[in-house]
Amino acid sequence: MVSVYDDSEGLSRGVARLFAEQARQAVEERGRFLVLLSGGATPLPAYELLAQEPLRSQVPWQSVQFFWGDERWVPPDDPDSNQGMARRAFLDLVPVDEEQLHPVPYAASPRASALAYESVLRGFFDTEPPRFDLVLLGLGEDGHTASLFPGSPALEEGNRWVCEVFRSDQELHRVTVTAQLVNQAALVAFVVAGREKAAILSRVLEGGGREPLPAQLISPRSGKLVWLVDRPASRLLDQKDLR
Repeated sequence: MVSVYDDSEGLSRGVARLFAEQARQAVEERGRFLVLLSGGATPLPAYELLAQEPLRSQVPWQSVQFFWGDERWVPPDDPDSNQGMARRAFLDLVPVDEEQLHPVPYAASPRASALAYESVLRGFFDTEPPRFDLVLLGLGEDGHTASLFPGSPALEEGNRWVCEVFRSDQELHRVTVTAQLVNQAALVAFVVAGREKAAILSRVLEGGGREPLPAQLISPRSGKLVWLVDRPASRLLDQKDLR
């Protein structure tokens, strides 16, 4: 399902409302809400809206557990840290305790960070299936999502929940959850904004190309997949499939 919003502000409101609605529903049904946050600039305004009324008082914050889909291998106080961005945008402004936050550890190496985060996840879920109530994802112009990039060995991973990756073009190490983990979620929501994303969004949704793009590997096994996009990003899509 693709939901189109007139502009980026409307998109941010839609994402924030989805977060709040899913949180309330999950807490009512299961007593807790498990969310995997996306990094990057696109979700930032939605996060900021969650810390403001009217949504702030609509989220059962004490029952939310926060996880991250990917992280740059940097200390948490680094300006490029996804954890730091989320804290500044809303987590430090709403009533949550540190025990509710499960960021990617900054360990001695990217691999050590990946293994440590997998240990965090396996420790949290214990013998339960690792099923998040909501996973928020972005879409890069090369078709990547989280830090799953075209050509990365992480795309072929069938056992690990978390992998280390290296972007040689950026000289940057990252840690990312795998498609295997994401595809066990109850709801996965891609958030896409901007005219520059139109071509890749069309390719991901309508096909084309020899090799599947990383974003095309996301297909929840027993959950739902939705796309929340602004109108500039949707300009190349078949309009009859939009709502």
